Amino acid sequence: MEFVILGIVIFLLMLAAFDLTIGVSNDAVNFLSSAVGAKAASFKVIITVAAVGVFLGAAMSSGMMDVPRHGIFSPQFFSLYDVMCIFLAVMITDVILLDTFNNLGMPTSTTVSMVFELLGGAFAVSIIKIAKGQTAPTGELLALGDLLNTDKALSVILGIFLSVAIAFVFGAIVMWVSRIIFKFSYKAKSWKTVLFGAISATVILWFLLIKGLKGSPIITPEIKDILNNQTYLVLGIMLAGTSVIMTILALCKVNILKTVILMGTFALAMAFAGNDLVNFVGVPLTGLDSYMDYHNNGSGTAVRDFMMTSLQGSYKASPIFLCIAGAIMVLALIFSKKSKNVIKTSVDLSRQDEGNEMFGSSGLARTIVRSSSKTASTIIKITPRPIRKWINSRFDTNNITLKDDAAFDLVRAAINLVLASLLIAFGTSHKLPLSTTYVSFMVAMGTSLADRAWSRESAVFRVTGVISVIGGWFLTAGVAFISCALVVTALYFGSYPLMLVAILVAVFVLIRSNKKFSKRKSKTSDEIFDQIVRSRDKDLNWQLLCEHVRQGNADRVEFTIEAYKAITDAFFQEQYRTLRHYSTQVSEEHKAMKRQRRCEIIGMQRIDPILSLERNTWYFLGITSVQQMLYCVKRISDSLKEHIGNNFPPFEGDDKERFLDIRNKVLHVYEKVLQMLRTGDFTEVEAIRAEGLTLQRSLSATRKEIIDNLQDDKQNINTQLVIVHFMQESQELIGALRHMVRGMNKFAGSEQ
Repeated sequence: MEFVILGIVIFLLMLAAFDLTIGVSNDAVNFLSSAVGAKAASFKVIITVAAVGVFLGAAMSSGMMDVPRHGIFSPQFFSLYDVMCIFLAVMITDVILLDTFNNLGMPTSTTVSMVFELLGGAFAVSIIKIAKGQTAPTGELLALGDLLNTDKALSVILGIFLSVAIAFVFGAIVMWVSRIIFKFSYKAKSWKTVLFGAISATVILWFLLIKGLKGSPIITPEIKDILNNQTYLVLGIMLAGTSVIMTILALCKVNILKTVILMGTFALAMAFAGNDLVNFVGVPLTGLDSYMDYHNNGSGTAVRDFMMTSLQGSYKASPIFLCIAGAIMVLALIFSKKSKNVIKTSVDLSRQDEGNEMFGSSGLARTIVRSSSKTASTIIKITPRPIRKWINSRFDTNNITLKDDAAFDLVRAAINLVLASLLIAFGTSHKLPLSTTYVSFMVAMGTSLADRAWSRESAVFRVTGVISVIGGWFLTAGVAFISCALVVTALYFGSYPLMLVAILVAVFVLIRSNKKFSKRKSKTSDEIFDQIVRSRDKDLNWQLLCEHVRQGNADRVEFTIEAYKAITDAFFQEQYRTLRHYSTQVSEEHKAMKRQRRCEIIGMQRIDPILSLERNTWYFLGITSVQQMLYCVKRISDSLKEHIGNNFPPFEGDDKERFLDIRNKVLHVYEKVLQMLRTGDFTEVEAIRAEGLTLQRSLSATRKEIIDNLQDDKQNINTQLVIVHFMQESQELIGALRHMVRGMNKFAGSEQ
């Protein structure tokens, strides 16, 4: 059995590498989103600064692994077999859970996931032990309180509430005051900027000492005593020093705000790697230590009888393991596409201008926005007009100091990093369990709200996004606990064969997830719209808008072809599940079309107004026709699904041939239009419209013939009605396509 346990440990270490990669992808938003959103430097520079911070944080970490060793359960009552079941279940659940969140672009807490997975796994094994009547060495029956230590889990729950509320409120207040001071048209070399830079640098350095280097050998007990007992003196010295440095930088024409942002990025990256490393490698290294203990001291003892008393002591990871972990984290930070997906969620929810909103509208968000609007209106009414006018002048974005491709300005980015650092350092020094992920994200949301980035046009979508992210955080704890408890129960009773199956399933799920993410990412990227939002060149925006409309309509036509063919094939093969699937997919495509329409309307606002007035009628003709196509596909799918669901007779003979002939003619016209949209060559537009008109007339004549034949009592009414409905909707499909092609040609005609 020792060989099998060794195999499990090796797999745990392999999963640790995956977990480090996935964890960095998730937590990169903590320290990258502000710098990336404000374009404080090139992406390569930002990544380099963060990578150095991550590697140093990991390499200089104390490597304390107490949480997985004895922070959640009492190891002296658990055997080697017990802890291996728990650790394997924890790692499998963790990588799948975090990978799921990354695919969705939702930041979550790696601390919460690890703690609640350990708690869920240990809870399940504890219940099994209690049910078996296991006793302590003294002979007393063990109770749940003897086996588990729930204090850590409760502190994490407290941290969730504290992080969400405190970070959002402070973010909004500090940003509002800062914007009153700086306005949107601040001067990078003014005395206010120099003072702000000095204070910010002091906060970041203090954060680095308190949080980033908390467990590092550099911070000796003597230095800790000075930091704890001479806090104000140390802060005063640092403020004086940073003031001199910032003044020199201003004289040298160095952008102080960019310097602060890069400092904050480095500090948060270092703190993340140094303190959250245990979330990724703590369980595998504890598993390795457990195996080594058994290998050295358990000769002749069964793995179910060898108790893990050795885990009661503290353990420091080898510097080699820490450096390897740091290297993996750096590589993941540089090459991970999923980290960019998570960062995009945070940046999009806090961008200053209108954008491609990732989230829809929810009832709760609409209620919150309406209530907030009423409250704001009441406050505005009781505020004296001169004060109101002065405040509004401070939030005037007409002369905003913003790069063309930035989501928000440098002031907000600096506030995000400085305030997150300050809150985390304050929480750490007062032993409050604030989550780095939650603080960083909620500060960004609070500052964007105070900065009036959530307009009436976008507020409901962004509030929905914030609610979705927060809901995901709370779900993390419950899902992690329940999932790990179920997995560990199965592993415990299924023993080694089921462990092997679980390992294979985990590998398969991860490979499949990465393939699906790559495919989905290629479909959902919208770089053209991002260029439209960032550009101030109206002529360029017009060209980009034409391209966006053409590509968006091509995507909808391609989906129509795919769905139309798939549902008709499924109908003849009586595949009810496929029909139901496409009925749902049409709804999803309709949402995508609405997002496309909103983006393009925003794009219309960024082109020449006269040109917009000339072309908007043709644009709406085209987009409305696209919408009609999706409705036709939905109605066809529902009709065929009902026929199969009721188990009515299938089509045979002439009916089937007629059905397929219609289907193929419609697909032929649609494929011609798709090629035209993909290539941008509209020279054959009138010929295609004429061919579509001929097909429409043919379908109309055939439909009338079928209706006339319904008088014959030998005909199957249900079958004929389905054909009639199918032909009618196919006729509508061709009509919508002809209108869309005409609208598209007239809208972008000058560009063809």
